[in-house]
Amino acid sequence: MFDMLYMGLPFLVFFLFFGVGIIGTVFWLWMLIDCATKEPSSGNDKLIWILIILLTHLIGALIYFLVRRPKRIRESGE
Repeated sequence: MFDMLYMGLPFLVFFLFFGVGIIGTVFWLWMLIDCATKEPSSGNDKLIWILIILLTHLIGALIYFLVRRPKRIRESGE
């Protein structure tokens, strides 16, 4: 029993981190595409948000998702 646990635990940890990485990258791409296609082109806002998402990866995508995206949806309905 301990042999199976000892052999299975590293695989579980590897797949857990691998899955989180894939989900994080998909979320990052979704926010990047959402910003590039639906953000209004007023001033430099769109460019700034794209740079924030690109340079800070998951943290920038989360900030965009939690702060800017709901405001944009309320204002324009997109």
